[in-house]
Amino acid sequence: MRPLASTDYERGHLTVLSVLTQAPDVGAEAWAAQFHAMRGEPATYYMLVVVSRETDQIVGAGGVFLERKFLRGLGRVGHIEDIAVAREMQGKKLGLRIIQALTHISETVGCYKTILNCTDANARASLRLCPRQPVSLTLFLFLSVLRKVWL
Repeated sequence: MRPLASTDYERGHLTVLSVLTQAPDVGAEAWAAQFHAMRGEPATYYMLVVVSRETDQIVGAGGVFLERKFLRGLGRVGHIEDIAVAREMQGKKLGLRIIQALTHISETVGCYKTILNCTDANARASLRLCPRQPVSLTLFLFLSVLRKVWL
């Protein structure tokens, strides 16, 4: 496991993310621009990947981003998102290892809590693998849906 690198477009980063949701191929140049934009925000985005030694392709990915708060003495919250594992590697606890590493990063940089966002089905699996306290329901408002409703 290592941080996402500028060369990881070629290693199939978007292919692994497509296990979760739409992750269209935006091209190497656009991917690199996004990578550098995120890297340019110091102490905000921490992206990790797992690379297969056999194929040199990414087989797992995830990230934590830090939100600054006025609460809790100007505290920070870690948001773990986009935990993705290639279908052929699922069931080997790679997702759990990524979540553990991202939680460690969040704790190390001083976050007072870490939130794991995932679907209901993935939440059930996550709770079996790593004990977390479900404390609230998160509602996602996708702008594409809202525009159809509001317009």
